[in-house]
Amino acid sequence: MQDPKYVKKAFSRIADRYVSTNHVLSMGTDILWRKKVGRIVARWEPVKVLDAATGTGDLALEIQKKCPKTEVTGSDFCEEMLAYATDGGVKKTVVADALNMPFEDDSFDVLTVAFGLRNMASWPCALKEMSRVVRPGGHLLVLDFSLPTGILRGPYRFYLNKVLPKIAGLMTGEKDAYEYLAGTIEEFPSGSEMCELIVANGFRDAEAEPLTCGVASIYTAQV
Repeated sequence: MQDPKYVKKAFSRIADRYVSTNHVLSMGTDILWRKKVGRIVARWEPVKVLDAATGTGDLALEIQKKCPKTEVTGSDFCEEMLAYATDGGVKKTVVADALNMPFEDDSFDVLTVAFGLRNMASWPCALKEMSRVVRPGGHLLVLDFSLPTGILRGPYRFYLNKVLPKIAGLMTGEKDAYEYLAGTIEEFPSGSEMCELIVANGFRDAEAEPLTCGVASIYTAQV
């Protein structure tokens, strides 16, 4: 569970360098992950999608491309990040805290959240709020970092805690924000543990799909 004041301040400081830094740190794989999410969402043929914690709108834009007839809304509590989403082409944006969203019950067919749930003050409360705004039979999709298993776990944790903050610090001048990032990834549940958390907070049939040897995962579930 994270401090929302720190999260908001940290993301406000790096908003103008957020996307380019992520592409470098992930060696471009974050682009492939979002494209995969876009294909999954398109298969569900939604009428209305909410991309919560949309940040600079990368995933919302990908869903707009894959689902041109779908109404895609990007929401975020960080206005600086959301401004980049709007400027980048996200057609509908709303300033909103994911723990208390200004939407009526059952408003969306699909809710996505990419690299955002991990930063929220309460994961259970956020998931309950997400289940509230998704219609019965609708879908949740969470894309977030996870820790690989097996022989890659040690080298990845070294990169995550020692190398990544230094590179990000050089690119953004905000090394502490990326040290924070590494800590949140270490704490964040993954695999079956995340599926259990999702099911315990308003969803059913949760499934996990590891990506790129487990450094990220896609979780899907239904209301």
